[in-house]
Order: sequence, then C-alpha cells, then structure tokens
Amino acid sequence: MKPTQFYPVIQTENVETTATFYIEHFGFRAVFTSDWYVHLQSETDPAVNIAVLDGHHETIPPAGRGLSKGVILNFEVADAKADYQRLTSKGLPVLKDLCDEDFGQRHFITADPNGVLIDVITPIAPSGSYIEQYTEDALPT
Repeated sequence: MKPTQFYPVIQTENVETTATFYIEHFGFRAVFTSDWYVHLQSETDPAVNIAVLDGHHETIPPAGRGLSKGVILNFEVADAKADYQRLTSKGLPVLKDLCDEDFGQRHFITADPNGVLIDVITPIAPSGSYIEQYTEDALPT
C-alpha cells in the first residue's frame, strides 16, 4: 500500500458543533460540508486534515457505529506554551497541565466536545536515558 493521504475521522452525535470546535480553536477550515460529514483542512498546511462524521451514518458498518473513543489527537506546534495560554483563556478544559517531559515533549492535554483527547506538543530535547531511545534522525533538539 502507498497511502496518498491519512487523517483521523471523529465520530460524533453533533457534526456541526465538533467541526466548529476545530475551526475556532485549531485553525481548520471546512473544505466539504454536509449535515452528516465535514472534511476539515488546516489553514496553514493542506496536508493536515480531520474529518467529522455522524457516528450513526449508514456508511459506517453497524459494528463500528458510535462515538470516537480510545483516540488521542496529537497536534505538534511551534509553541505549546502560547497555545496553552490561548486555549485555556477560551475556556477549553485542561486534562493535563502544561509540562516538560523527560522523553522530549512540552505539552498539555485538552479535549473536544466529544471527549476526544487532544495533546498539544512542542518537541524539546530529551534527557537521561530517553536520548538513547531515539534514532539519530528523530532526536528532538
């Protein structure tokens, strides 16, 4: 297989509210809109996409219908601290406060209206034994 694109699809009971959340807080724009599906694309990078889908739509096999669970969306950004301040000032929930992790991340975790976790991350230099766990070309600095 040679994928041409990859993006998460969030199942929800409220397509419009969920799409609006990502548009208002994470810089997406709608490139396709219907009452049961919205395809969102980053305003700054067209390769970054998310879709929002009515979790009970007939295109989903019955065994897979429902709400999104067990997923964390990672947004890697230039300045997690600035986004923490921006998003918390807008009242988004904080499930994990902004912190620096020894494994090489400055991050915080919030959630969308469906409870899908959103981890906002800026790579930082790892410390201790975590340095050896990275391949040379993937080591954050």
